[in-house]
Amino acid sequence: MRVGFIGLGIMGKPMASNLVNAGYNLTVFDLNKKAMDDVIKLGASEGLHATHVAEESDVIFTMLPKGDHVKSVLFGENGIVEARGSSKIIIDMSSISPVDTRDFNEKLNNHGFSLIDAPVSGGEPRAINGTLSFMVGGNEHDFQNIKSLFDVMGENIVLVGDVGSGTTAKLANQVMVNVNIAAMSEAFILAAKSDIDLEKMYKAVRGGLAGSAVLDAKTPLLLERNFVAGGRIDINAKDLTNVMGTAEELDLDLPLSRQVLEMYQDLISDGKGSDDHGGLIQYYEKLARMEVKNDK
Repeated sequence: MRVGFIGLGIMGKPMASNLVNAGYNLTVFDLNKKAMDDVIKLGASEGLHATHVAEESDVIFTMLPKGDHVKSVLFGENGIVEARGSSKIIIDMSSISPVDTRDFNEKLNNHGFSLIDAPVSGGEPRAINGTLSFMVGGNEHDFQNIKSLFDVMGENIVLVGDVGSGTTAKLANQVMVNVNIAAMSEAFILAAKSDIDLEKMYKAVRGGLAGSAVLDAKTPLLLERNFVAGGRIDINAKDLTNVMGTAEELDLDLPLSRQVLEMYQDLISDGKGSDDHGGLIQYYEKLARMEVKNDK
């Protein structure tokens, strides 16, 4: 099976690398030449543009920051739909709006392409070790045909429903992750202001109902004040913007998501958009006029 991969960012590059290392014939493209060269050194072939990648592939993965980028790669100049040859499956792993996903699917079907939406969760560490979670939307036949590719990059792969279901599940995931980070940050500012040992507080609560993958992943980084991005604040703000747009279409009010989005927007205004979303603690530090660190 010939595979294409477009988008070699924080997540895409290790995912593509895992496919090459698993022995797949991979053609890659990214505007970042260094990221592309790194994967080519592992054995991938260079794509000149999206059309070229599609012509060299039976299945094409896209892993891009925003819906506009996906639209451009699919339908823009030198886009995937310009590729000649037999019908192909496109797997979009970007975190975008379900409305955009369904629109793209309709247009791609008119060009003879099939679309699967399969956004991921797990962050950069799980992208590197191939243990991501995939929330998949598409038809069962296409899914079964390409599931072996998902197996290389992830360990929890669930077909949620038809096209658009994967991106909807990812929005739900992002609500839970980001509100969890906000709750964790609020708890840590309370503990820090009370002058207790933050490391011991974490150990005390992690085994109970408050324990979570978010708590375990973000606490060590928070205590080290390490905000190097695994999941950027501005990207998560984009995801929550999509959450709020979808909620509006469904006539829903999501007050927690709205409030966390406002916190992120405040941090972006302060120049912290490229920080990891665990850096949300800085919003609380600004309010409390103190810095959270473990000096015990």
